[in-house]
Amino acid sequence: MVELDQFKTELNVYEGPLVEVRDSLDLANKEQRIEELERKMEEPDFWDVPEKAQEMMKELGSLKEDRDTYKKLVTAKEDMETLIEMGYEENDASVIPEIEEMLETFKQDFDKIRIKTLLSGEYDKTNAILKLNAGAGGTEAMDWCSMLYRMYTRWAEQKGFSVEELDFLEGEEAGIKSVTFQVNGENAYGYLKSEKGVHRLVRISPFNANGKRQTSFVSCDVMPDIEEDIDLEIKDEEIRIDTFRSSGAGGQHINKTSSAIRITHYPTGIVVSCQNERSQHMNKDKAMQMLKAKLYLLRQQEQEEKLSGIRGEVTDIGWGNQIRSYVMQPYTMVKDHRTSEEKGQVDAVLDGDIDSFINAYLKWIALKK
Repeated sequence: MVELDQFKTELNVYEGPLVEVRDSLDLANKEQRIEELERKMEEPDFWDVPEKAQEMMKELGSLKEDRDTYKKLVTAKEDMETLIEMGYEENDASVIPEIEEMLETFKQDFDKIRIKTLLSGEYDKTNAILKLNAGAGGTEAMDWCSMLYRMYTRWAEQKGFSVEELDFLEGEEAGIKSVTFQVNGENAYGYLKSEKGVHRLVRISPFNANGKRQTSFVSCDVMPDIEEDIDLEIKDEEIRIDTFRSSGAGGQHINKTSSAIRITHYPTGIVVSCQNERSQHMNKDKAMQMLKAKLYLLRQQEQEEKLSGIRGEVTDIGWGNQIRSYVMQPYTMVKDHRTSEEKGQVDAVLDGDIDSFINAYLKWIALKK
């Protein structure tokens, strides 16, 4: 039967890639590590240091997920091959719908684990810090900034990640001028580094009484949250530290004291700010951590080609620099200009459905290496 021949051909295509995934995941060593962690968990003093115990539990869960996902793929492939042979032997077309369904699930699972093998960068496993800045477009751009913030928040929720707001500057009439937030979760930076650049929106503006189509821009800067203390000297005369009151629409964004911190680094022009920690001291520590991370990456970028994509060039937030366009009128389309990945469901994308763009970017970067 033609359908069975097609299924068999499709499965054969995955023979080599499955071996590549197994080798990339280093499953033999992961199995040893799983056994080691499980032995430690059985020790009576395992929970004496809760933070360390929780880290081990998290590591164990991640290791098991990789192992079990790969085993599930191998088993599914074998089951489909058995069904195909049964279909041939008994000339039974009734197995076709079942194989078709199994193959679709197999492809989705394979894509997920294949993408994970591409997250091998030095900081890919860390949390991510994103900063959104409204650019050309006035109030429309500030509204676009709030829409992007919601998109990334929804994406993080769907991944089971948490979002921690670090800095917030409300727009004059609507939306957000700028917002800095941290996404906490395994491989958060590895996924979200794809979002670094200028995002362009085309729609009929709700702020334009004439109902004209308008284009607006928002820049997204992404950096890894490097938690360890970076051995990097910053001289007092190189920076300016300003304190100010937290700003925003109310609630968590309003403080009666000047506890928010902004640090300007004169030699590079880098500005970082934090306002949502519990105290001025904690805000300063977080801001300094962010500054050190940016300076470290900037210097590594200059010295090592392998880090050339961490922060990228600073570009104008406007025409000609966009990495992705979100068009709502006269047609609906989201297109990434680096990978040519497209999606017609703009509302779904703005609701957090951006995995196809992230995956396409990771594959694109892997091919460039």
